[in-house]
Amino acid sequence: MSARLARRDHRAAWLFLLPVIIVMLVVALWPLGRTFFFAFTDAYLDDPSVYSMTGVDNFLEVINDRSWWIAVKNTLIFTVISVAIETVLGLAIALLVNEAIPGRGLARAAILVPWAIPVVVSTKIWEWMLNDQFGVINKVLIGLGLIDHGVPWTASGSLLMGVVIFVDVWMTTPFMVLLILAGLQLISSEIFEAAEVDGIPAWKRFWSITLPMLRPAIGVAVLFRVLDALRMFDLAYVMAASNESVMTVSIYARDRLISFQELGIGSAASTWVFLLVALVAIIIIGVLRLDRAAGT
Repeated sequence: MSARLARRDHRAAWLFLLPVIIVMLVVALWPLGRTFFFAFTDAYLDDPSVYSMTGVDNFLEVINDRSWWIAVKNTLIFTVISVAIETVLGLAIALLVNEAIPGRGLARAAILVPWAIPVVVSTKIWEWMLNDQFGVINKVLIGLGLIDHGVPWTASGSLLMGVVIFVDVWMTTPFMVLLILAGLQLISSEIFEAAEVDGIPAWKRFWSITLPMLRPAIGVAVLFRVLDALRMFDLAYVMAASNESVMTVSIYARDRLISFQELGIGSAASTWVFLLVALVAIIIIGVLRLDRAAGT
């Protein structure tokens, strides 16, 4: 009887998943397949119907391009630093708003504001605020005596990556807060109450109880954030267009595809981006599975 129920539940699950699978095949697999096909051609965007097969030449041209490796370096630097900062800040803020403090509901709502604003709007707001002539950030720093003249935050190649990371942290930390806070809500308060009664210090409760039980939630949050950061395009492009200081792999692929109209090479670059993101996703998921197995 139980085996029959299990089979029925299994069939019902597949029936519910079937529409999602069909939609994913239509909206994801077909474009990916077309991109992968054109990556082996010399097609141009102005007339994609005219092309000849080039084998792996496009892939080799991309990986032999100095700009591609600059984009890879920038992408990895941005991903590692921004995700690390967002994870630490997200954990700290989630722990704070999880406490029974006055105005907790208002604080949770306020945290969502940066994440709710469209990326392009947020980027332009910060670009104006950081302007070296009339930006409020420079005026405040000059007023405090920290600088004596306006700093060209978004025009200096040495500062641009830091600015992009700062704006991304401001925009995306709420996402980490939400996911980590959801994990905190699943931890029974009785565990902490029992530990407090036993006289265990707060730091030890955090290190021995809170952090281990939050590892799955933090792992999922980091996975989503890393995958999103690796394909980051809009923030850096709106802030600095194709400036090499913040050029990411997605911007590189866009430039070859749109600016140079090279559909074949642009598709090859896009395929490399897809493979990079897929590889990182596989590694992170493998680490999460090993961690879960070790925990059980």
